[in-house]
Amino acid sequence: MITIKEAVSKKEMTDFVKFPFTLYKDNPNWIPPIISDELESFDKTKNPAFDHAEAYFYLAYKDGKIAGRVAAIINWSEVNDQDKKKVRFGWFDVINDIEVTKALLEKVYELGKKHNLKNVEGPMGFSNLDKVGVLTEGFDQIGTMITWYNLAYYVEHFEKLGFVKEKEFIESRFSFSDVSVEPFLKADELVRRRYGLRLLTFDSTKKLMPYVDQMFDLFNASYAKLSSFVAVSERQKEYFKKKYINFINPEYIMFVVDKDDNMVAFSIVMPSFSEALQKIKGKLFPFGFLHLLSAKRNSKEVLFYLIGISPDYQNKGVTAIIMRKYFDVFTDKGITNCIRTPELEENHAIHNLWKNFNPVIHKRRCTYIKDL
Repeated sequence: MITIKEAVSKKEMTDFVKFPFTLYKDNPNWIPPIISDELESFDKTKNPAFDHAEAYFYLAYKDGKIAGRVAAIINWSEVNDQDKKKVRFGWFDVINDIEVTKALLEKVYELGKKHNLKNVEGPMGFSNLDKVGVLTEGFDQIGTMITWYNLAYYVEHFEKLGFVKEKEFIESRFSFSDVSVEPFLKADELVRRRYGLRLLTFDSTKKLMPYVDQMFDLFNASYAKLSSFVAVSERQKEYFKKKYINFINPEYIMFVVDKDDNMVAFSIVMPSFSEALQKIKGKLFPFGFLHLLSAKRNSKEVLFYLIGISPDYQNKGVTAIIMRKYFDVFTDKGITNCIRTPELEENHAIHNLWKNFNPVIHKRRCTYIKDL
């Protein structure tokens, strides 16, 4: 027998967060989240995403045991400002039983129909800076801290229930040893001189913080034309500063500004925390934070998390300035591998940045959509 219950209490929300720990306990490619961080993300008093979104969290029980979970989400900025009448679902995990999947998604359909929405799409989070997409290729590849992992039957369930692919994302990797600095040397100097640009780098988090708001403004501008993009609000800027910036080595964050100090490009690279997160099993204390600190200092693998370029400077070689500096930083750090996190397949401007790096696509993921 399958029953669905809304997770409301602290214990139920903790069960919601911990369910994947049971589902994937023997899977070497699943990356556990930090439990306290997940719980904070779902706290309406702490996460500013709830300023313009509502969400409900459901647990499925089969024969008295938790068998699945899902978050039903409406991003009202998307619905009202972009006129995209859809209900989202995210944080979806389930045993290999399509009846459990069906029962969970029915709760998402109910929310959408209640508000006269037209379709349902997922997996996706509250905003564009949340995790997105169900894995469709690369099940044998280790995940990252900013992506969801799943097994192949998730896709089978969605398609049998009438969902079709909506947005596709690719993830790729390349060896740093295969990267040559030569193409960037001349381009770096040429682009700086032609457009009057300069690079800002940092040796402390404190020094880069005054530029982060401007970075988010540029993020909003550079990604605005992509489908389903929802701009980062002022409160979200503060939230993401606290949530992410301290995780990142300051030397891995770079900004390009023009002669008037207006930001025209930015890049954020993160050390890989995958192995550290597997070791700490979701807990920062008593010693989990030490594993994360060690990964921050010593990881030989990095993730290209975000790159943004002003529409006025796209296709003008501005990233040569950034990549030239990363070459020096990565050489000094002994970096061996670079990973590109999920990028929309339609985002050709970003894909063109990597054409000289010989990237290999090792994962694909997508969101699925269905009419209500």
